[in-house]
Formats: sequence, structure tokens, C-alpha cells
Amino acid sequence: MKILVINCGSSSIKYRLFEMPQQGLLAKGLLEKIGEGKSFLKYSAGKEEYKLEQQVSNHNEGLELILSILTDKKIGVINNISEISAVGHRVVHGGEKYSGSVPIDDAVIKVIEDFADLAPLHNPPNLAGINAAINVLPGVPQVACFDTAFHQTMPRVAYMYALPYELYEKYRIRRYGFHGTSHRYVARRFAEILKKDKYTVNVITCHLGNGTSITAVKEGISVDTSMGFTPLEGTVMGTRSGDVDPSIGFYLIRKGYTADQIDNLLNKKSGLLGLSGVGNDMRTILQKAKEGNDRAQLAVDIFCYRIKKYIGAYSAVLGKVDGIIFTGGIGENAVEIRSKSCSGMQNLGIVIDEKKNATAIGRESKISTDNSPVYVWVIPTDEEIRIAVDTYKVSGLDK
Repeated sequence: MKILVINCGSSSIKYRLFEMPQQGLLAKGLLEKIGEGKSFLKYSAGKEEYKLEQQVSNHNEGLELILSILTDKKIGVINNISEISAVGHRVVHGGEKYSGSVPIDDAVIKVIEDFADLAPLHNPPNLAGINAAINVLPGVPQVACFDTAFHQTMPRVAYMYALPYELYEKYRIRRYGFHGTSHRYVARRFAEILKKDKYTVNVITCHLGNGTSITAVKEGISVDTSMGFTPLEGTVMGTRSGDVDPSIGFYLIRKGYTADQIDNLLNKKSGLLGLSGVGNDMRTILQKAKEGNDRAQLAVDIFCYRIKKYIGAYSAVLGKVDGIIFTGGIGENAVEIRSKSCSGMQNLGIVIDEKKNATAIGRESKISTDNSPVYVWVIPTDEEIRIAVDTYKVSGLDK
């Protein structure tokens, strides 16, 4: 059975086609610049890679193009779109409503719409992808896989803010957390590596990319995570500030800033970009730091310091820690970031093997010493396969 997994951005569609239940990847691609004149599609099947430039006005046209490529007689991998048994969609925000992946119906669509104001850059394009798939593949089961779902197990002590309680009752202002599909995947994979039941493992998962979040997983479930009401809270990120004193916003308003300007400043002009002044790509920042750029080095130091603080805090929350996992673009590839984030933590049982760490780039690897009480692993994330498995089960195709 073929499962199509879709992750829609405002002007993009990232997709993968899997053969289930074998979990075999048949094809993958990325369509970019939808609605921006010429669009670009990068597509691969097996070892073959293709590029296509074509005008695509909206997500509906984009999905039609993707399906035409998947069924192309020369470069396609299926004969007909009828071979697609279900579609799994990454959706960022499901609020308190969903603690797992669910079949999409009108009620689910309404929830995605309702939480669009909390994830304005993500939920609307996610919904555009859902509507396109319903139009282009009528009658095919559609499944929503929410980034927030994994964190719905957090206890009230972790997700409530110390604000007037009526704000939670009226507006559902609380901590939600994000990157849930990634955190769940690597936590489950770690349990597999240890050959342990997934509900017996305590692990701190560090998803480090342009968006960064850290999660405390106790006996297989999320009990705390660094992102909050929105993805702005938590560690330093590519362009997001992470944790700051809320009074800074009020101070800037008194200095003449508008609410929109502060929103833009904290979400798009801060983080690594704001600190370094050279960009938000960690590879560039690390290179500039090596060349002696003081602000680039400061950005690296603060980025790692905040990660270390969260690892320490979540070690206290969990009590016993079986492992630390690094994943995401930075977590999987940036040797120096992993080393600095774990340095001086021997008192918590975290000891990095620098030789192992230096060779662990983009691959599954243990990077702690053999006598480290806490395992430290690099585990590349695979959110798409997790969505494919959920879609296969939720659609009832595994029966």
C-alpha cells in the first residue's frame, strides 16, 4: 500500500511516498516558490534525481504536478494515483483537542482553522495542503499528524503559565510545545537501540535546527518541552529569541515600537541572526567564529549555553536519565555544538567521546564514552516515516 506524506509551507510542498507496511521510500521531492512565478520541483526516486521548472499558482496545482510526476511513465514510481491508499499531513497546531494523529473530517478542519492564529505561518498552509489533497484525491483517507500532539501528556505543572487562570479558561493560553513528531520518533528509536520497551526509557531529546526545542521524555511520554504557547519560547533559534523577559516588549512599546514590529523582531530578527549579525545558518556562524568574528562566537556560545541549561533542568525533572539525543540539521551535523552543549556535565553523568563525536555527522551514532552513565546519541530524525506509520494505522489499512 502506498502512503503519501505531505508537509505544506506557505509556498512549498515537501512530500514522500512510502510503501507500507515495509516502510520503504519510493520517492521524495520538494516543490518551492508556489505562486511566485516560476516554481521549482526537485524530485528523486531511488538514485535518480530530477529537476523541473514550471509555473504553479497554488497548492492544488502543486499537488496535481507532484502526482503527474509520480505517475509519469518514464520517471514515475506508480502507474495510477488510485494506488495511493492514504495521505498523511503534517499539521503544526492542534491545541488541546488532539493527543494523537486523527482521520481528517470537518471537525478536524475546524480545529486547524481555530488554532491558525497561534500558528499563522503554519496552520493555514497545512490546511491548504489538506484541501488540495481532498480535491485531487477524492475519497482517499486523509490523516492529520499534529506537532503538538506528543506534548499533550505534559502535566499541568509543566504546561500552565502563572497568569490569571481565566486567561487559560477563555483563550486556552498555556504551553503547547512543538516538533512533537520529531521528538517522538527519536525517543522511540532510542528505545529500539537499547532493546527496551518505549515506556521504560527516560531521555532528553534535543531537536536543533533553525527552530530548536528540547523535550523531557519520562517513561516514553513528554512531560516538559522548551517551546510554549508559540514556538518563540525556549532556546535560542535561527531567528527567534527564545526565552526573554516579557517586560522587554512593554519597554520597546514605550520607545515607539508597535506590536507587529516587536513580533517581527522577536521571531524574525533575533536568535542567531540578531546576535551574530552574519546570518541564521549555523554553518556560516561557526565559520565566521573560527575566523575570529566575536559576535559569531558569542552566538555559538549562547546557543550552546541555553541548551546546556535545559539539559540540566530536564535532568532534574526526570531524576534518572538514560540518554541525551541530538537531532535536526544542527544536532545531526554540528560537532562543535554537541561538544559545547555537553561540556562540563560529568556531574550529571554526561561524558562525550570527542573522537566519536567528530565522526558522527548525519548518521546514527553513539557519541558518549563507554563509561558514561548517560548515553549520548546522534539520531537523524525522520518525521515523514512517523507520519506514514500513523497514517497507515489511523486509516485502518493495517487491519
